[in-house]
Amino acid sequence: MDQTPPLNALRAFEAAARNNGFSRAADELFVTQSAISHQVRQLEDWFGVQLFERGGGRARLTPQGEGLARSLGDAFTEIRDACRKVRETAVGEPLNIAVIPSIAACWLIPRMAEFTAENSDFPIRLTYAIHGQPIDFNQTDIAIVYSREKLAVPRARATPLFPGASVPVCSQSLLDWHGPLTGPEQIAGAPLLHDTDWRGWSDWFLKTTGQERRADDGVVFEDFNLMRSAALSGQGVALCPLSIIQDDLKAGRLVALSETTIDEESAYYILEPASLPRTSAPKTRTFKAWLLDAAIN
Repeated sequence: MDQTPPLNALRAFEAAARNNGFSRAADELFVTQSAISHQVRQLEDWFGVQLFERGGGRARLTPQGEGLARSLGDAFTEIRDACRKVRETAVGEPLNIAVIPSIAACWLIPRMAEFTAENSDFPIRLTYAIHGQPIDFNQTDIAIVYSREKLAVPRARATPLFPGASVPVCSQSLLDWHGPLTGPEQIAGAPLLHDTDWRGWSDWFLKTTGQERRADDGVVFEDFNLMRSAALSGQGVALCPLSIIQDDLKAGRLVALSETTIDEESAYYILEPASLPRTSAPKTRTFKAWLLDAAIN
């Protein structure tokens, strides 16, 4: 007969006991509060005893729960220490970086050679961060994400990287074909390109003219990089964040048509877990410092 209860249930219970509640345990383990509650119930059924007293809006450990929590705390500490020692001896432990596609394609990847040249001993694993979905810090050391408001992420630290203010841009070939695009009326007469929905252009025309204006014509792209490609090929005018298309503007691939910006409250953020594992901390700090330096140069 197996005398060991499910490991996931033990882990959920230990986190709930250490954090004095199910909510903080859920944040730490990146699951829902109901998942923690279910795991604890499963553990109580396995033992046949109650581990938490529930009532009054809070859960308190029973005497049996307190004893189990002390033992599990020591055991999980030993497990973490043993795993850390093995990882510290691993050769070529990669730095796991998750980046939203727009930053990856427009800004980070063109500069990665600079970082790898200075840090040749840094194996790197680069993956996409999906906009609007939480970062799995069990698989990720550092991430770059975008938010339309000041970012607050449970169990993570957010550092601003770039402002998200956007301006209208197009290719020189579109200007040559369509003629001057020097104001909102001329821009409204050009093909408009949209990122995800029509809201961006509606906001820009409202801010520029002070009047509501329909901007529901033109192609809607579900990915910024697709819209940028369309703008580069002369298919229309797009609203693009100034901070990540600087290379396009300097090279003349895109031309800014106005100084009026929208999404000034938006920003790109660097995300890190609140507590960095010892094995990844030096690499993460080095990469973060390089990001912040590269962003201002």
